[in-house]
Amino acid sequence: MKIIYLIGLILLASCTQDQQNQLSRKVVEFMDGDYLVTYANGTTTKTWAIKNGKVTSSEKGYYYFWDDKKHYVQVPIVNTFIEEID
Repeated sequence: MKIIYLIGLILLASCTQDQQNQLSRKVVEFMDGDYLVTYANGTTTKTWAIKNGKVTSSEKGYYYFWDDKKHYVQVPIVNTFIEEID
């Protein structure tokens, strides 16, 4: 089993950055699920439910997702908590 992981890592390392990004986006597509996203900062607390969706992040420090009411939401990674719900 360790050999399979090693081969996978070698193949991934030989890919260009663009190919790695494309592969990463494909993996995320299979990770759709139900999540509860909570942003808490001081007295401010906001919660969103994501049904059969995904939460993605960026290098700029934000999470992005569509909530259950089909609103596009962007929240800072700092003070944001993501829970998978059944």
